[in-house]
Amino acid sequence: MNSAMDMSKNLGKETVENVQPLIALYCGSRVGNKAIYLESAIELAEGLAQHGFGIVYGGASIGLMGQVADTVLENGGDVIGVIPEFMLDYEIANDRLTELHIVQSMHERKALMAERSSAFVALPGGLGTFEEILEIATWGQLEQHQKPMMLYNVNGFYNALISQLDHAVAEGFLPPQHRAKLIVCQTLADIYANIQYLKESELV
Repeated sequence: MNSAMDMSKNLGKETVENVQPLIALYCGSRVGNKAIYLESAIELAEGLAQHGFGIVYGGASIGLMGQVADTVLENGGDVIGVIPEFMLDYEIANDRLTELHIVQSMHERKALMAERSSAFVALPGGLGTFEEILEIATWGQLEQHQKPMMLYNVNGFYNALISQLDHAVAEGFLPPQHRAKLIVCQTLADIYANIQYLKESELV
C-alpha cells in the first residue's frame, strides 16, 4: 500500500487520481518580509485554478506552500502534496489535499513531483526552492524531460540568480540553449503563455 493511501485512510478519504494538468510550484515554507510575495503567490494560485490547472507542491500547511495549496483548493483546483516523513515533525502536512503522498526521502519527493507535473514554476523561496528549480533545470539539460521551467521573478527576487546564470554562460560553463530553457517570467501573463497549451498537450 503506498503512502498516499495510508495517509488518505487516516484522513477518512480515498486517494483521488486527478484529471487536471498539474503545475509544480516550488516555494518557501516562509512568507518572506514583504507583502508582495504572499500576494503574488495567492494571485498565481487563483489564476492557475481558474485556468483549469492543479498543482503539485511540497505538502506543507505553512508559508507560501500552505497558502498556494489552500488557494487552489478554494478555487476548485486539484492539489497534490508530497512530503518526506521526517519533515512531518516541523512542516505540518496539509490535511485538505486532493492527494497527500508521504515519502521516505527528499529524492523521492522531487522525483514524484517531477513525474506528476507538466511544468515547473519557482516562486520566491530559500535554499530548498533554489535547489529544486536548479535540479529540474539540470534534468532538462540532461534531456530527462522537456517540460517548461519558469522563475517567477516577483519584485526582482531572482535578479541575482538570473545574473549568475548569465555569467555562467559568458564564462563558458552553461550552454546558451540550456540557459534559455529556464524561462524568466515577470508577470502572470508570462506564466500562462508558457503553460496554456499543456491542457491539450501530450505532456498532460
